[in-house]
Amino acid sequence: MATNEPVWDISQLVETTDTSSILDKLDSMVADAKKLHEKYHGKTASLDAKSVLEFLQARDDHYLKFEAPVLYCQLKYLADSTDPIAKQLNGASRRASVQANQALAFIDIELGKLLVAKPSLVSDPVLAEFRHYLERKLRRSPHVLLETEERLIIAKNKNGISAWQMLQSEWLSTRTFEFEVDSAKRTMPYGEIVGYFRSPNRELRGRSHQTVYEGLGKDEVLFASAIRSICDDYLLMCWWRKYPTTMSPSLIDNDVDQKTINSLMLVVLRNLGLYRRYLEVKARLMGLDKLANYDILAPLPITPETRYGWQEARNEITTSYNRFDREVGSWIKEMYDMRHIDGQVRKGKRAGAFSSTWIGGKSAYVSQSFHGTVGDLYTLAHELGHAIHDYLGTRAQKPCNLEIGNCIAETGSIFGELLLTDRLLSKPKSRADKQAILAAILDEFGVTVFRVSARFLFEQSLYDTIENSGFLDGDTIARLWIEARDKIYGNSVDWLEVMKWEWTVQLHYFKADFRFYNYPYVFAQLFVFTLYQLYKEQGATFVPKLKRLLAAGSSKSPHELANEIGLDITDQAFWQKGIKQAQELIEALEQTL
Repeated sequence: MATNEPVWDISQLVETTDTSSILDKLDSMVADAKKLHEKYHGKTASLDAKSVLEFLQARDDHYLKFEAPVLYCQLKYLADSTDPIAKQLNGASRRASVQANQALAFIDIELGKLLVAKPSLVSDPVLAEFRHYLERKLRRSPHVLLETEERLIIAKNKNGISAWQMLQSEWLSTRTFEFEVDSAKRTMPYGEIVGYFRSPNRELRGRSHQTVYEGLGKDEVLFASAIRSICDDYLLMCWWRKYPTTMSPSLIDNDVDQKTINSLMLVVLRNLGLYRRYLEVKARLMGLDKLANYDILAPLPITPETRYGWQEARNEITTSYNRFDREVGSWIKEMYDMRHIDGQVRKGKRAGAFSSTWIGGKSAYVSQSFHGTVGDLYTLAHELGHAIHDYLGTRAQKPCNLEIGNCIAETGSIFGELLLTDRLLSKPKSRADKQAILAAILDEFGVTVFRVSARFLFEQSLYDTIENSGFLDGDTIARLWIEARDKIYGNSVDWLEVMKWEWTVQLHYFKADFRFYNYPYVFAQLFVFTLYQLYKEQGATFVPKLKRLLAAGSSKSPHELANEIGLDITDQAFWQKGIKQAQELIEALEQTL
Protein backbone atom coordinates (compact mmCIF):
# COMPACT_ATOMS: atom_id res chain seq x y z
CA MET A 1 0.00 0.00 0.00
CA ALA A 2 2.99 2.34 0.33
CA THR A 3 2.38 4.02 -3.00
CA ASN A 4 2.24 7.55 -4.34
CA GLU A 5 4.90 8.83 -1.98
CA PRO A 6 5.62 12.42 -3.00
CA VAL A 7 8.86 14.04 -3.99
CA TRP A 8 9.33 17.43 -2.35
CA ASP A 9 9.30 20.70 -4.27
CA ILE A 10 12.47 22.52 -3.29
CA SER A 11 12.17 24.92 -6.21
CA GLN A 12 10.21 27.14 -3.78
CA LEU A 13 13.52 27.97 -2.14
CA VAL A 14 14.95 29.80 -5.14
CA GLU A 15 13.78 32.32 -7.70
CA THR A 16 15.02 30.03 -10.47
CA THR A 17 16.55 26.57 -10.53
CA ASP A 18 18.96 27.64 -13.26
CA THR A 19 22.36 26.40 -12.13
CA SER A 20 24.27 29.53 -13.17
CA SER A 21 21.83 31.77 -11.29
CA ILE A 22 22.25 29.74 -8.11
CA LEU A 23 26.02 29.84 -8.47
CA ASP A 24 25.79 33.64 -8.85
CA LYS A 25 23.75 33.76 -5.65
CA LEU A 26 26.43 31.82 -3.82
CA ASP A 27 29.04 34.27 -5.09
CA SER A 28 26.86 37.10 -3.81
CA MET A 29 26.76 35.45 -0.39
CA VAL A 30 30.54 35.53 -0.19
CA ALA A 31 30.64 39.16 -1.35
CA ASP A 32 27.99 40.16 1.19
CA ALA A 33 29.90 38.44 3.98
CA LYS A 34 33.01 40.34 3.00
CA LYS A 35 31.07 43.62 3.16
CA LEU A 36 29.98 42.80 6.71
CA HIS A 37 33.59 41.99 7.52
CA GLU A 38 34.75 45.32 6.13
CA LYS A 39 32.05 47.24 8.01
CA TYR A 40 32.53 45.71 11.47
CA HIS A 41 35.88 43.95 11.61
CA GLY A 42 38.12 45.48 14.25
CA LYS A 43 35.46 48.04 15.17
CA THR A 44 33.31 46.20 17.68
CA ALA A 45 35.25 47.10 20.84
CA SER A 46 33.61 50.53 20.97
CA LEU A 47 30.04 49.37 20.27
CA ASP A 48 27.30 50.36 22.70
CA ALA A 49 24.08 48.40 23.21
CA LYS A 50 22.26 50.07 20.31
CA SER A 51 25.18 49.41 17.95
CA VAL A 52 25.40 45.78 19.08
CA LEU A 53 21.71 45.42 18.26
CA GLU A 54 22.33 46.78 14.75
CA PHE A 55 25.29 44.41 14.43
CA LEU A 56 23.18 41.36 15.35
CA GLN A 57 20.41 42.44 13.02
CA ALA A 58 22.92 42.79 10.16
CA ARG A 59 24.15 39.28 10.87
CA ASP A 60 20.58 37.95 10.83
CA ASP A 61 19.75 39.83 7.63
CA HIS A 62 22.76 38.26 5.91
CA TYR A 63 21.67 34.79 7.00
CA LEU A 64 18.09 35.25 5.81
CA LYS A 65 19.21 36.66 2.47
CA PHE A 66 21.18 33.56 1.52
CA GLU A 67 19.65 30.79 3.64
CA ALA A 68 17.31 29.51 0.92
CA PRO A 69 19.77 28.99 -1.97
CA VAL A 70 22.23 27.25 0.34
CA LEU A 71 19.43 25.03 1.65
CA TYR A 72 18.38 24.29 -1.94
CA CYS A 73 21.86 23.06 -2.79
CA GLN A 74 22.04 20.90 0.31
CA LEU A 75 18.60 19.33 -0.14
CA LYS A 76 19.11 18.69 -3.84
CA TYR A 77 22.25 16.73 -3.03
CA LEU A 78 20.67 14.84 -0.12
CA ALA A 79 17.76 13.93 -2.37
CA ASP A 80 20.09 12.36 -4.96
CA SER A 81 23.83 12.27 -4.34
CA THR A 82 24.32 10.62 -7.78
CA ASP A 83 22.98 13.64 -9.70
CA PRO A 84 25.89 15.54 -11.34
CA ILE A 85 24.13 18.91 -10.99
CA ALA A 86 23.38 18.20 -7.34
CA LYS A 87 27.03 17.33 -6.76
CA GLN A 88 28.14 20.51 -8.50
CA LEU A 89 25.79 22.74 -6.50
CA ASN A 90 26.57 21.03 -3.21
CA GLY A 91 30.28 21.45 -3.82
CA ALA A 92 29.84 25.08 -4.78
CA SER A 93 27.64 25.69 -1.74
CA ARG A 94 30.22 24.13 0.57
CA ARG A 95 33.01 26.25 -0.91
CA ALA A 96 30.95 29.43 -0.70
CA SER A 97 29.89 28.66 2.86
CA VAL A 98 33.51 28.15 3.88
CA GLN A 99 34.49 31.47 2.33
CA ALA A 100 31.54 33.32 3.88
CA ASN A 101 32.17 31.74 7.28
CA GLN A 102 35.81 32.71 7.08
CA ALA A 103 34.82 36.32 6.42
CA LEU A 104 32.41 36.24 9.36
CA ALA A 105 34.65 34.30 11.74
CA PHE A 106 35.48 37.56 13.50
CA ILE A 107 31.92 37.94 14.81
CA ASP A 108 32.08 35.36 17.60
CA ILE A 109 35.64 36.36 18.42
CA GLU A 110 35.06 40.08 18.69
CA LEU A 111 31.62 39.76 20.22
CA GLY A 112 33.05 37.47 22.90
CA LYS A 113 35.84 39.93 23.66
CA LEU A 114 33.35 42.80 23.82
CA LEU A 115 31.15 40.91 26.29
CA VAL A 116 34.13 40.03 28.46
CA ALA A 117 35.12 43.72 28.51
CA LYS A 118 31.54 44.97 28.94
CA PRO A 119 29.50 42.21 30.64
CA SER A 120 26.75 44.71 31.44
CA LEU A 121 25.72 44.49 27.76
CA VAL A 122 24.25 41.04 28.42
CA SER A 123 21.55 42.51 30.67
CA ASP A 124 21.07 45.82 28.83
CA PRO A 125 17.32 46.39 28.13
CA VAL A 126 18.09 47.39 24.53
CA LEU A 127 19.40 43.86 23.95
CA ALA A 128 16.73 42.08 26.00
CA GLU A 129 15.61 39.98 23.02
CA PHE A 130 19.15 38.60 22.67
CA ARG A 131 20.01 38.23 26.35
CA HIS A 132 20.47 34.48 26.34
CA TYR A 133 22.20 34.55 22.96
CA LEU A 134 24.78 36.89 24.50
CA GLU A 135 25.04 34.73 27.61
CA ARG A 136 25.92 31.76 25.42
CA LYS A 137 28.52 33.78 23.52
CA LEU A 138 30.07 34.85 26.81
CA ARG A 139 30.16 31.23 27.97
CA ARG A 140 31.93 30.18 24.76
CA SER A 141 34.33 33.13 24.54
CA PRO A 142 37.21 31.61 26.60
CA HIS A 143 37.48 28.84 23.98
CA VAL A 144 37.50 31.00 20.85
CA LEU A 145 40.89 31.27 19.16
CA LEU A 146 42.50 34.13 17.30
CA GLU A 147 40.74 35.10 14.08
CA THR A 148 43.51 33.80 11.84
CA GLU A 149 43.38 30.46 13.63
CA GLU A 150 39.58 30.28 13.36
CA ARG A 151 39.77 31.00 9.64
CA LEU A 152 42.39 28.28 9.19
CA ILE A 153 40.21 25.78 11.06
CA ILE A 154 37.26 26.55 8.79
CA ALA A 155 39.46 25.99 5.73
CA LYS A 156 40.99 22.85 7.24
CA ASN A 157 37.59 21.33 7.97
CA LYS A 158 36.39 21.56 4.37
CA ASN A 159 38.85 18.96 3.13
CA GLY A 160 39.32 17.33 6.52
CA ILE A 161 36.57 16.11 8.84
CA SER A 162 33.79 17.49 6.62
CA ALA A 163 35.18 15.47 3.72
CA TRP A 164 35.23 12.33 5.89
CA GLN A 165 31.59 12.96 6.79
CA MET A 166 30.66 13.42 3.15
CA LEU A 167 32.51 10.25 2.15
CA GLN A 168 30.74 8.15 4.77
CA SER A 169 27.32 9.49 3.77
CA GLU A 170 27.96 9.10 0.03
CA TRP A 171 29.51 5.66 0.44
CA LEU A 172 26.57 4.41 2.48
CA SER A 173 23.89 5.88 0.20
CA THR A 174 25.46 4.23 -2.88
CA ARG A 175 25.99 0.72 -1.42
CA THR A 176 23.97 -2.04 -3.02
CA PHE A 177 23.22 -5.50 -1.66
CA GLU A 178 22.17 -8.77 -3.26
CA PHE A 179 19.05 -9.88 -1.44
CA GLU A 180 16.47 -12.58 -2.14
CA VAL A 181 12.77 -11.89 -1.58
CA ASP A 182 9.96 -14.20 -2.68
CA SER A 183 12.47 -16.54 -4.36
CA ALA A 184 13.81 -13.73 -6.54
CA LYS A 185 17.25 -12.18 -6.13
CA ARG A 186 17.42 -8.42 -6.40
CA THR A 187 20.08 -5.75 -6.13
CA MET A 188 18.93 -3.22 -3.56
CA PRO A 189 20.33 0.12 -2.37
CA TYR A 190 20.91 0.57 1.33
CA GLY A 191 17.81 2.75 1.68
CA GLU A 192 15.62 -0.07 0.34
CA ILE A 193 17.05 -3.12 2.06
CA VAL A 194 16.85 -1.52 5.52
CA GLY A 195 13.10 -1.46 4.98
CA TYR A 196 13.22 -5.17 5.78
CA PHE A 197 14.79 -4.52 9.19
CA ARG A 198 11.29 -4.21 10.66
CA SER A 199 9.57 -6.73 8.42
CA PRO A 200 6.87 -8.90 10.03
CA ASN A 201 8.80 -11.86 8.58
CA ARG A 202 11.45 -12.81 11.13
CA GLU A 203 13.54 -14.70 8.60
CA LEU A 204 13.67 -11.63 6.34
CA ARG A 205 14.63 -9.42 9.28
CA GLY A 206 17.47 -11.69 10.23
CA ARG A 207 18.78 -12.09 6.68
CA SER A 208 18.57 -8.36 5.92
CA HIS A 209 20.59 -7.53 9.03
CA GLN A 210 23.11 -10.24 8.21
CA THR A 211 23.42 -9.06 4.59
CA VAL A 212 23.80 -5.36 5.36
CA TYR A 213 26.28 -5.59 8.22
CA GLU A 214 28.28 -8.38 6.65
CA GLY A 215 28.65 -6.16 3.59
CA LEU A 216 29.50 -3.01 5.53
CA GLY A 217 31.97 -4.94 7.66
CA LYS A 218 34.02 -5.51 4.52
CA ASP A 219 34.47 -1.72 4.35
CA GLU A 220 35.51 -1.41 7.99
CA VAL A 221 38.89 0.09 7.04
CA LEU A 222 37.15 3.03 5.38
CA PHE A 223 34.68 3.58 8.24
CA ALA A 224 37.36 3.16 10.92
CA SER A 225 39.64 5.60 9.13
CA ALA A 226 36.83 8.16 9.08
CA ILE A 227 35.96 7.78 12.77
CA ARG A 228 39.61 7.74 13.82
CA SER A 229 40.36 10.93 11.87
CA ILE A 230 37.28 12.72 13.19
CA CYS A 231 37.99 11.73 16.81
CA ASP A 232 41.68 12.66 16.55
CA ASP A 233 40.74 16.02 15.08
CA TYR A 234 38.18 16.63 17.83
CA LEU A 235 40.61 15.90 20.64
CA LEU A 236 43.14 18.24 19.09
CA MET A 237 40.51 20.99 18.85
CA CYS A 238 39.54 20.45 22.51
CA TRP A 239 43.19 20.84 23.50
CA TRP A 240 43.72 23.95 21.37
CA ARG A 241 40.54 25.55 22.69
CA LYS A 242 41.34 24.63 26.30
CA TYR A 243 38.11 22.80 27.02
CA PRO A 244 38.31 21.06 30.41
CA THR A 245 36.68 17.84 29.13
CA THR A 246 35.75 16.28 25.81
CA MET A 247 32.09 16.88 26.66
CA SER A 248 32.51 20.60 27.33
CA PRO A 249 31.89 21.80 23.74
CA SER A 250 28.73 19.72 23.56
CA LEU A 251 27.46 21.05 26.89
CA ILE A 252 27.89 24.60 25.64
CA ASP A 253 26.32 23.84 22.26
CA ASN A 254 23.34 22.14 23.91
CA ASP A 255 23.04 24.85 26.57
CA VAL A 256 23.18 22.42 29.51
CA ASP A 257 25.61 21.61 32.30
CA GLN A 258 27.46 18.51 33.45
CA LYS A 259 25.36 18.20 36.63
CA THR A 260 22.20 17.86 34.55
CA ILE A 261 23.68 15.20 32.26
CA ASN A 262 25.16 13.28 35.19
CA SER A 263 21.72 13.28 36.81
CA LEU A 264 20.16 12.07 33.57
CA MET A 265 22.60 9.22 33.02
CA LEU A 266 22.44 8.06 36.64
CA VAL A 267 18.68 7.64 36.29
CA VAL A 268 19.10 5.74 33.02
CA LEU A 269 21.64 3.31 34.47
CA ARG A 270 19.53 2.86 37.60
CA ASN A 271 16.57 1.77 35.47
CA LEU A 272 18.20 -0.78 33.18
CA GLY A 273 16.00 -3.42 34.79
CA LEU A 274 12.88 -1.67 33.53
CA TYR A 275 14.04 -1.83 29.92
CA ARG A 276 15.11 -5.46 30.24
CA ARG A 277 11.69 -6.17 31.77
CA TYR A 278 10.08 -4.74 28.64
CA LEU A 279 12.33 -6.84 26.39
CA GLU A 280 11.20 -9.95 28.29
CA VAL A 281 7.56 -8.95 27.81
CA LYS A 282 8.12 -8.42 24.11
CA ALA A 283 9.83 -11.80 23.79
CA ARG A 284 6.73 -13.42 25.34
CA LEU A 285 4.47 -11.55 22.94
CA MET A 286 6.59 -12.82 20.05
CA GLY A 287 6.59 -16.39 21.34
CA LEU A 288 10.36 -16.36 21.91
CA ASP A 289 12.53 -17.34 24.84
CA LYS A 290 14.76 -14.35 24.12
CA LEU A 291 14.82 -11.59 21.52
CA ALA A 292 17.47 -11.47 18.81
CA ASN A 293 18.82 -8.06 17.87
CA TYR A 294 16.59 -8.00 14.79
CA ASP A 295 13.51 -8.51 17.01
CA ILE A 296 14.07 -5.45 19.21
CA LEU A 297 12.22 -3.10 16.85
CA ALA A 298 10.16 -5.72 15.01
CA PRO A 299 6.35 -5.63 14.84
CA LEU A 300 4.60 -8.22 16.93
CA PRO A 301 3.76 -11.39 14.92
CA ILE A 302 0.22 -11.63 16.31
CA THR A 303 -0.64 -8.34 14.62
CA PRO A 304 -1.91 -8.49 11.04
CA GLU A 305 0.60 -6.94 8.67
CA THR A 306 -0.51 -3.32 8.74
CA ARG A 307 0.60 -1.13 5.87
CA TYR A 308 -0.26 2.53 5.50
CA GLY A 309 -0.70 4.17 2.16
CA TRP A 310 0.61 7.72 1.91
CA GLN A 311 -2.84 9.30 2.17
CA GLU A 312 -3.82 7.11 5.11
CA ALA A 313 -0.60 8.04 6.92
CA ARG A 314 -1.31 11.71 6.23
CA ASN A 315 -4.79 11.41 7.72
CA GLU A 316 -3.60 9.70 10.90
CA ILE A 317 -0.77 12.17 11.52
CA THR A 318 -2.75 15.30 10.69
CA THR A 319 -5.59 14.19 12.94
CA SER A 320 -3.15 13.43 15.78
CA TYR A 321 -1.73 16.94 15.74
CA ASN A 322 -5.11 18.57 15.15
CA ARG A 323 -6.52 16.91 18.28
CA PHE A 324 -3.77 18.59 20.26
CA ASP A 325 -4.21 22.05 18.72
CA ARG A 326 -6.00 23.26 15.58
CA GLU A 327 -3.26 25.74 14.65
CA VAL A 328 -0.65 23.00 14.88
CA GLY A 329 -2.86 20.72 12.80
CA SER A 330 -3.19 23.39 10.09
CA TRP A 331 0.60 23.59 9.82
CA ILE A 332 0.87 19.84 9.37
CA LYS A 333 -1.69 20.11 6.55
CA GLU A 334 0.35 22.91 5.00
CA MET A 335 3.51 20.76 4.99
CA TYR A 336 1.66 18.24 2.81
CA ASP A 337 -0.13 20.78 0.65
CA MET A 338 3.06 22.75 -0.05
CA ARG A 339 4.94 19.55 -0.96
CA HIS A 340 7.57 20.01 1.70
CA ILE A 341 7.82 16.24 2.32
CA ASP A 342 9.85 13.71 0.29
CA GLY A 343 8.71 10.17 1.00
CA GLN A 344 10.00 8.36 -2.08
CA VAL A 345 12.44 5.45 -1.83
CA ARG A 346 15.28 5.70 -4.36
CA LYS A 347 18.98 5.13 -4.85
CA GLY A 348 21.19 8.09 -4.06
CA LYS A 349 18.81 9.54 -1.49
CA ARG A 350 20.34 10.08 1.92
CA ALA A 351 19.60 7.22 4.30
CA GLY A 352 17.44 7.91 7.32
CA ALA A 353 14.94 10.69 7.95
CA PHE A 354 15.46 14.35 8.75
CA SER A 355 13.80 17.74 8.91
CA SER A 356 15.51 20.93 7.70
CA THR A 357 14.42 24.32 8.98
CA TRP A 358 13.60 27.08 6.50
CA ILE A 359 13.66 30.18 8.67
CA GLY A 360 12.88 32.66 5.90
CA GLY A 361 9.90 30.59 4.78
CA LYS A 362 8.75 30.01 8.38
CA SER A 363 8.53 26.34 7.50
CA ALA A 364 10.63 23.20 7.01
CA TYR A 365 11.41 20.35 4.61
CA VAL A 366 11.14 16.69 5.65
CA SER A 367 12.79 13.67 4.03
CA GLN A 368 12.02 10.01 4.66
CA SER A 369 12.12 6.76 2.71
CA PHE A 370 8.50 5.71 3.29
CA HIS A 371 7.70 2.01 3.09
CA GLY A 372 4.28 2.17 4.76
CA THR A 373 5.13 0.40 8.01
CA VAL A 374 3.92 1.46 11.45
CA GLY A 375 7.53 2.43 12.15
CA ASP A 376 7.48 4.70 9.10
CA LEU A 377 4.26 6.27 10.37
CA TYR A 378 5.96 7.10 13.67
CA THR A 379 9.06 8.39 11.89
CA LEU A 380 6.96 10.74 9.79
CA ALA A 381 5.09 11.98 12.87
CA HIS A 382 8.47 12.54 14.53
CA GLU A 383 9.94 14.58 11.68
CA LEU A 384 6.76 16.62 11.32
CA GLY A 385 7.06 17.39 15.04
CA HIS A 386 10.40 18.99 14.18
CA ALA A 387 8.58 20.98 11.51
CA ILE A 388 6.04 22.23 14.06
CA HIS A 389 8.93 23.33 16.27
CA ASP A 390 10.20 25.26 13.24
CA TYR A 391 6.81 26.80 12.54
CA LEU A 392 6.55 28.10 16.11
CA GLY A 393 10.17 29.14 16.48
CA THR A 394 10.49 30.98 13.16
CA ARG A 395 7.37 33.01 13.90
CA ALA A 396 8.63 34.14 17.29
CA GLN A 397 12.40 34.42 16.96
CA LYS A 398 15.13 35.86 14.76
CA PRO A 399 17.91 33.58 13.45
CA CYS A 400 20.21 34.44 16.37
CA ASN A 401 17.63 32.89 18.69
CA LEU A 402 17.10 29.76 16.63
CA GLU A 403 20.41 28.04 17.40
CA ILE A 404 18.53 25.38 19.33
CA GLY A 405 20.53 22.77 21.21
CA ASN A 406 19.63 19.16 20.52
CA CYS A 407 18.26 18.60 24.01
CA ILE A 408 15.31 20.84 23.21
CA ALA A 409 15.33 20.34 19.43
CA GLU A 410 13.75 16.88 19.86
CA THR A 411 10.86 18.07 22.04
CA GLY A 412 8.27 18.66 19.31
CA SER A 413 9.18 15.48 17.47
CA ILE A 414 8.89 13.09 20.41
CA PHE A 415 5.73 14.79 21.62
CA GLY A 416 4.34 14.16 18.14
CA GLU A 417 4.99 10.43 18.51
CA LEU A 418 3.01 10.41 21.75
CA LEU A 419 0.16 12.31 20.11
CA LEU A 420 0.09 9.66 17.37
CA THR A 421 -0.01 6.93 20.02
CA ASP A 422 -2.97 8.69 21.66
CA ARG A 423 -4.72 8.86 18.31
CA LEU A 424 -4.19 5.20 17.47
CA LEU A 425 -5.25 4.00 20.91
CA SER A 426 -8.37 6.18 20.84
CA LYS A 427 -9.90 3.99 18.14
CA PRO A 428 -11.63 0.70 18.99
CA LYS A 429 -8.84 -1.82 19.27
CA SER A 430 -8.48 -5.54 19.71
CA ARG A 431 -6.02 -6.78 22.32
CA ALA A 432 -3.51 -7.55 19.58
CA ASP A 433 -3.81 -4.07 18.07
CA LYS A 434 -3.36 -2.42 21.46
CA GLN A 435 -0.28 -4.55 22.08
CA ALA A 436 1.18 -3.52 18.73
CA ILE A 437 0.69 0.20 19.41
CA LEU A 438 2.12 0.04 22.93
CA ALA A 439 5.05 -2.00 21.67
CA ALA A 440 5.74 0.56 18.94
CA ILE A 441 6.03 3.48 21.37
CA LEU A 442 7.95 1.41 23.93
CA ASP A 443 10.31 0.14 21.26
CA GLU A 444 11.17 3.73 20.40
CA PHE A 445 11.44 4.76 24.02
CA GLY A 446 13.71 1.85 24.86
CA VAL A 447 16.02 2.41 21.94
CA THR A 448 16.18 6.18 22.43
CA VAL A 449 16.80 6.13 26.16
CA PHE A 450 18.77 2.94 26.63
CA ARG A 451 20.42 1.94 23.35
CA VAL A 452 21.34 5.57 22.66
CA SER A 453 22.86 5.70 26.15
CA ALA A 454 25.06 2.83 25.00
CA ARG A 455 26.10 4.96 22.03
CA PHE A 456 26.95 7.77 24.42
CA LEU A 457 29.14 5.41 26.45
CA PHE A 458 30.69 4.10 23.21
CA GLU A 459 31.63 7.58 22.03
CA GLN A 460 33.30 8.42 25.32
CA SER A 461 35.27 5.19 25.06
CA LEU A 462 36.61 6.26 21.63
CA TYR A 463 38.22 9.37 23.09
CA ASP A 464 39.42 7.51 26.17
CA THR A 465 41.12 4.95 23.92
CA ILE A 466 42.96 7.60 21.91
CA GLU A 467 44.01 9.51 25.04
CA ASN A 468 45.38 6.26 26.44
CA SER A 469 47.48 5.78 23.27
CA GLY A 470 45.18 3.17 21.76
CA PHE A 471 44.61 2.82 18.02
CA LEU A 472 41.08 2.83 16.61
CA ASP A 473 41.15 0.17 13.93
CA GLY A 474 37.95 -1.58 12.91
CA ASP A 475 38.25 -4.44 15.40
CA THR A 476 38.99 -2.10 18.31
CA ILE A 477 36.02 0.11 17.50
CA ALA A 478 33.83 -2.99 17.19
CA ARG A 479 34.99 -4.22 20.61
CA LEU A 480 34.20 -0.85 22.21
CA TRP A 481 30.81 -0.89 20.52
CA ILE A 482 29.99 -4.32 21.93
CA GLU A 483 31.18 -3.41 25.45
CA ALA A 484 28.95 -0.33 25.59
CA ARG A 485 26.01 -2.22 24.10
CA ASP A 486 26.29 -5.10 26.54
CA LYS A 487 26.44 -2.76 29.54
CA ILE A 488 22.89 -1.73 28.67
CA TYR A 489 21.44 -5.01 27.41
CA GLY A 490 23.29 -7.53 29.56
CA ASN A 491 22.26 -10.97 28.31
CA SER A 492 18.68 -9.98 27.51
CA VAL A 493 19.24 -10.12 23.71
CA ASP A 494 21.03 -12.47 21.32
CA TRP A 495 23.15 -10.55 18.80
CA LEU A 496 24.27 -11.59 15.34
CA GLU A 497 28.06 -11.58 15.23
CA VAL A 498 28.03 -9.10 12.32
CA MET A 499 26.25 -6.54 14.49
CA LYS A 500 29.67 -5.55 15.75
CA TRP A 501 29.77 -3.40 12.60
CA GLU A 502 26.58 -1.51 13.46
CA TRP A 503 28.58 1.62 14.29
CA THR A 504 29.45 2.04 10.59
CA VAL A 505 25.96 3.35 9.77
CA GLN A 506 25.53 5.69 12.75
CA LEU A 507 25.76 9.03 10.96
CA HIS A 508 26.22 10.97 14.18
CA TYR A 509 29.77 9.72 14.71
CA PHE A 510 30.77 11.06 11.33
CA LYS A 511 29.22 14.54 11.59
CA ALA A 512 31.82 17.28 11.48
CA ASP A 513 32.06 19.38 14.67
CA PHE A 514 29.10 17.55 16.16
CA ARG A 515 30.41 15.36 18.94
CA PHE A 516 28.40 13.82 21.78
CA TYR A 517 25.24 13.94 19.71
CA ASN A 518 23.65 11.04 21.57
CA TYR A 519 22.84 12.14 25.11
CA PRO A 520 20.56 14.95 23.82
CA TYR A 521 18.24 12.24 22.45
CA VAL A 522 18.12 10.58 25.87
CA PHE A 523 17.53 13.99 27.45
CA ALA A 524 14.75 14.82 25.00
CA GLN A 525 12.95 11.48 25.36
CA LEU A 526 12.74 11.63 29.14
CA PHE A 527 12.11 15.39 29.06
CA VAL A 528 9.09 14.89 26.81
CA PHE A 529 7.80 11.88 28.73
CA THR A 530 7.76 14.11 31.81
CA LEU A 531 6.00 16.87 29.86
CA TYR A 532 3.51 14.32 28.59
CA GLN A 533 2.59 13.39 32.14
CA LEU A 534 1.85 17.07 32.77
CA TYR A 535 -0.25 17.16 29.59
CA LYS A 536 -2.31 14.22 30.83
CA GLU A 537 -2.75 15.94 34.19
CA GLN A 538 -3.51 19.43 32.89
CA GLY A 539 -5.21 18.80 29.55
CA ALA A 540 -5.90 21.83 27.35
CA THR A 541 -4.28 24.25 29.80
CA PHE A 542 -0.92 22.60 29.04
CA VAL A 543 -1.13 23.26 25.27
CA PRO A 544 -0.08 26.96 25.38
CA LYS A 545 2.77 26.05 27.75
CA LEU A 546 4.24 23.61 25.25
CA LYS A 547 3.74 26.03 22.36
CA ARG A 548 5.55 28.77 24.32
CA LEU A 549 8.38 26.37 25.05
CA LEU A 550 8.78 25.47 21.37
CA ALA A 551 8.39 29.10 20.26
CA ALA A 552 11.22 30.16 22.59
CA GLY A 553 13.82 28.68 20.25
CA SER A 554 17.19 29.20 21.91
CA SER A 555 16.19 32.46 23.62
CA LYS A 556 16.06 30.57 26.92
CA SER A 557 18.08 27.66 28.32
CA PRO A 558 16.52 24.23 28.88
CA HIS A 559 16.84 24.92 32.60
CA GLU A 560 14.84 28.15 32.25
CA LEU A 561 12.22 26.51 30.04
CA ALA A 562 11.69 23.74 32.58
CA ASN A 563 11.58 26.17 35.48
CA GLU A 564 8.81 28.13 33.77
CA ILE A 565 6.56 25.10 34.07
CA GLY A 566 7.72 24.25 37.59
CA LEU A 567 10.39 21.62 36.86
CA ASP A 568 14.11 21.23 37.71
CA ILE A 569 16.22 19.28 35.22
CA THR A 570 19.19 18.99 37.62
CA ASP A 571 17.06 16.90 39.98
CA GLN A 572 17.04 13.13 39.41
CA ALA A 573 13.37 13.14 40.39
CA PHE A 574 12.61 15.07 37.20
CA TRP A 575 14.07 12.33 35.00
CA GLN A 576 12.53 9.58 37.12
CA LYS A 577 9.11 11.07 36.37
CA GLY A 578 9.78 10.43 32.70
CA ILE A 579 10.72 6.85 33.55
CA LYS A 580 7.42 6.57 35.44
CA GLN A 581 5.54 7.45 32.26
CA ALA A 582 7.33 4.60 30.47
CA GLN A 583 6.61 2.25 33.37
CA GLU A 584 2.88 3.01 33.05
CA LEU A 585 3.01 2.08 29.37
CA ILE A 586 4.84 -1.19 30.17
CA GLU A 587 2.26 -2.03 32.84
CA ALA A 588 -0.53 -1.32 30.35
CA LEU A 589 1.13 -3.74 27.94
CA GLU A 590 1.58 -6.40 30.64
CA GLN A 591 -2.14 -6.17 31.41
CA THR A 592 -2.88 -7.36 27.87
CA LEU A 593 -0.98 -10.63 28.30
